[in-house]
Amino acid sequence: MQMRERIGTALKEAMKSKDQTRLSTLRLINAAIKDREIALRTAGEAVEIGDGEILAIMGKMVKQRQESARAYEEGGRLELAEKELAEIGVIEDFLPRQLSPEEVTEAIGKAIAKLGASSIRDMGRVMGELKAKYTGQMDFGAVGPMVKDRLG
Repeated sequence: MQMRERIGTALKEAMKSKDQTRLSTLRLINAAIKDREIALRTAGEAVEIGDGEILAIMGKMVKQRQESARAYEEGGRLELAEKELAEIGVIEDFLPRQLSPEEVTEAIGKAIAKLGASSIRDMGRVMGELKAKYTGQMDFGAVGPMVKDRLG
C-alpha cells in the first residue's frame, strides 16, 4: 500500500474512533505533504511526491518534535512535551524501523565497498547511495560524520 493511502486510511480510522491526537497529527502530515507539493509546482503543473519524499518529510517532522519536546522538558512544560512525544509516536507508525548503530555501520561499509569509495571526494556518492536505500531508517545528520571519518 502506498504511503498516501496508508495515511488516508489511518485518518479515516482516527475520525471514526475520535482519537484527537492521532487525527490532528495525521492532518499535520497531510498538510506537510501538500506544502511540499505546492513548493515543487513548476509552470502550473501538479506534482505528486513519492513515498521516499513522504518518508523524508515525516523524518523531519519527528526530528522537529524531538527538539521541541526537549525544549519543553527543559522549560518545565511537561504537558507540551508529552503532546510532542505522542505526535512522534503517531508519525513513527508510518516510518520504517530505525537501524541500530551496528546496522548503520554495516550499511556504510557496504555502500563504500560497492562504490569503491576511497577518499572524502566520494562522500556525496556514498551518502546518495545510503539515502537511496535507507531513507527513513537512519539519521543522515549523524551518518554524514561517520562516512567522513571512514573516508577521511
